[in-house]
Amino acid sequence: MQHVDPIFAATSVAPSTLAAGGEAVPPPFTIARVFTETQLNSWLAVGLVIAAALYLYGVHRLRLRGDRWPLLRTVCFLVPGLGGIAAVTVSGLGAYDTTLLSVHMVQHMVLSMIAPIFLALGAPMTLALRTLPVRPRKRLLAIVHSRIARVYSFPLVAFAIFVVNPFALYFTDLYRFTLQHEWAHELVHAHFILTGCVFFWPLLGLDPLPGRWPYPARALLMVLSVPFHTVLGLTIMQSTTLLGGDWYPSLHLSWSDPQNDQVVSGGILWAGGEFVSVTMLAVLVVQWIKQSEREARRVDRELDRQEARERAAESTA
Repeated sequence: MQHVDPIFAATSVAPSTLAAGGEAVPPPFTIARVFTETQLNSWLAVGLVIAAALYLYGVHRLRLRGDRWPLLRTVCFLVPGLGGIAAVTVSGLGAYDTTLLSVHMVQHMVLSMIAPIFLALGAPMTLALRTLPVRPRKRLLAIVHSRIARVYSFPLVAFAIFVVNPFALYFTDLYRFTLQHEWAHELVHAHFILTGCVFFWPLLGLDPLPGRWPYPARALLMVLSVPFHTVLGLTIMQSTTLLGGDWYPSLHLSWSDPQNDQVVSGGILWAGGEFVSVTMLAVLVVQWIKQSEREARRVDRELDRQEARERAAESTA
């Protein structure tokens, strides 16, 4: 049984306008449908609301006891972080994610690269450690410092997972399986988010993580990740075999050609990957500079204290 989003089943179409399996063919994709076809009936939408509520509750707890929490972190976590995930899953884009490969690739970029970066910059783990009671805080620290967390957050392991996963998904029968089964398709969305977080959290995140590499090593790994989406995008653009097998041709869309849409999809990965990678590197460089400035101020304060102690010793003598 093929999966078609509820919007398509509810759309009024001519009886002859049917896809394979007798399902109604979706109407042409337009920018207006991104804003008018929002669907809030998925588990991911519920998860986003819960995550936003917990984050805001933590910020509220800090303010009640007189502590400050940077506004920029809150904005990063809620707007481009959780908001980015919502924009490509519960909006009209989500309604077309099994119909147009190009829409799915936009989802891929946002869920695996853009949103995880801003979630990491929101420092939710630090917020939790500052607001949780003693016992839950110790449990969270135990999870963060566990052997499994150390292995998966190790930059080389996270880099390998981040690079290999898309090739294993798109160039095997697994991708068609996710198109046929809604639960598998939503599981891929969650997998994209988790993979991106595992890769970007140790590189750009502000939370305290074990075994974090110094900035030069992180910058090198970031540079090595730049060609990845270029290779993947060019491979998809030049491939004569359609991703998903005969899934997209079986929809018989009069307003979209599967081969052309696949070329567009590869271009999205290529161009989007280059832009996001350069942006990531810029964020890392800014963090590196700020950390160097903090270290320089710390050294200056230590030198001032040492000089004060020496003067006090001379006066006493």
